[in-house]
Parts: sequence; C-alpha cells; structure tokens
Amino acid sequence: MTGMLQNDGRVVSSTHQGDILAAFAAAAARLGDAREQVRRIIIGQDVVIDQCLAAILAGGHALIVGVPGLGKTRLVEALAAALGLSTRRIQCTPDLMPGDILGSEVLETGADGARAFRFIEGPVFTELLMADEINRASPRTQSALLQAMAERRVAVAGLNRQLPDPFHVLATQNPLEQEGTYPLPEAQLDRFLFEIRIEYPSVADERRMLLATTGLDQTEVEPVLDPEGLRAAQHVVRAMPVGAKVVDAILALVRGARPETAGDPKIAAALAWGPGPRAAQALMLASRARALLDGREAPSLDDVAALAAPVLRHRMGLSFAARAEGESVEALIGLAVARILG
Repeated sequence: MTGMLQNDGRVVSSTHQGDILAAFAAAAARLGDAREQVRRIIIGQDVVIDQCLAAILAGGHALIVGVPGLGKTRLVEALAAALGLSTRRIQCTPDLMPGDILGSEVLETGADGARAFRFIEGPVFTELLMADEINRASPRTQSALLQAMAERRVAVAGLNRQLPDPFHVLATQNPLEQEGTYPLPEAQLDRFLFEIRIEYPSVADERRMLLATTGLDQTEVEPVLDPEGLRAAQHVVRAMPVGAKVVDAILALVRGARPETAGDPKIAAALAWGPGPRAAQALMLASRARALLDGREAPSLDDVAALAAPVLRHRMGLSFAARAEGESVEALIGLAVARILG
C-alpha cells in the first residue's frame, strides 16, 4: 500500500491522505471567509485578527494588551459571530468573586415544598469568553479563571462540570493603568498561548474606521463557521505535517531564549528566566494554524518568525541589570530570530 510518511514515522494511506487534504481545503476556505468577515468590522488590525484566529485554531487562549478605545471588545464580538460561537463578557473588578464567573448552587423550594439545590452556570460556560481587564480581578478570581482555562472544567460544590467544547478565552489588559490591579504571575501568564499587542491604526485605516462607524448603516458580521466546523479546523491543524527544519528552528528559538542555553551572550546576560517546553508546543501549533489561515499545507520558517514575539514575550523575564539599561524583551526576541532564522 502506498502512502505518505509523516514526521512521527507513521505511514498515512493515500485514501486517508485524500481525506486530510479535502478537510484542509474546506477548512482553509471557510477560515478565509471568516477572516474577511472580521476584517470588515475591525479595520486596520489585520495582524491582530490573524493572531487571534491562530490562537483559537491552535486550541489556546490569548491575552490582548492595548490602550482603551482600540476595539478589543468589538474584536471579540466579531470573532465570535464569524466563528458561530456563543460568547459572554466578564468585566473584571477587585470585588469579583470566583463564584461570579464559575457559577454557584442555590437552594430552591419546589411547588410541592421540597427543597433542592440547583446549579446556576456562570459566564464561563460559553464557547468564547472575554475577560475584560483581567488584571483588575483579585488573585483568587484570576486563579479560578485560569484553572478553568487549563482544565476546561470547573469544580463547584464537589462536582466537576465540563465546559463547552470548544472553549476559548480572550482576555484584555490595559498597559497604562496599574493602580488597583493585580498583575498576573508568570506561571499564570504561561497559560496564554499568545500575548497580542494591539496598536493605534494608521491614518488611512483610522479614516476608514471613522467613516464606517459614524453613519446610519452599520456593518454586521455573518457567521461562517459553527462549533463543529471549528473543531474540524482544529483537527486539521494538528494533522498538518511539519518539516524537520521548522521543528529544529522552533526548538533552537525556544532554547535560545533561555539564559542557560542561549547561544548569544547578550541574550543570556539580559534574561532572568526564559520559556519552558509549553512555548515550543504553542509555537508549533500556532505556526500550523497560521499556515492554514494562509491556505498553505505546511508551516514555514516565516510562520515561526512571525509568531515568535506573541508566543515568547510573556514567557521571558529581564534581569535587573537589563531593565536598568532599558533593554526590552521584544528586542531580545528579535536578536534570537535574526540569529537562528536569519
């Protein structure tokens, strides 16, 4: 029987290979349509849109960092509409309790006078959850949400309750205001596949945005996918082959961003700590997802280079001396990418 040799040594039959290619073509076409739907609403943030879609396709969560008024809430709404996902929003505040997001049991009295507990689901029971200004929630509430993100289930009143499938969280942070906030610890930041930076639009894009959003006619997003279609696309991402050069580049890049194994003395001296194996897993899946969004059947070194910053920037810490000298994590990632990927 003829077939195709995968990276892990398995031989895929020609028939199964044809099924994979058909699923790839269908997923790529529908994802392209979904991306265009979101771009009709979110003007001038094409890179941010692609990174959000890549994070969701890779099965992960993303932290979106940007100043107020850049359309972060509208972005999540547009993504949910285009992907056909249910969505809810949590406005994080210091007095927000874990039960406010997970849900709680209440004692009810029935028509026959019998009393029984009933579980009321919290907003976390949705397919695409927006946690607005997550750093304003207390550490206790942050931990409850991040545990749900990692385990995709919640434990309330001694029972484990499964979250919907798919389940993704897009959390936001305001980089300006730090008063009354609780910065996420490094171990919890690592739960996010990406840290996405959203910047101000260009003059031309801001002009288009101004004209498109202040008239009588408002553009609406049409659903292109549904939860089943998204799960199929996520399956395609994991089925995509990855070349040995791409795998080696991912390993070299992640290991080169650690102070113990960095090949560049400047990077090693500037870092206090670096990314763990989860970063390599994130970069592998995200590179596949980016390739699928572009209609390519396998990721390339360009995908790895393009996604290095959102995958690594929140998984690296500068030493005290590097901070004092005004060094930045982004600059170190750029050095590592230039040295390893050329």
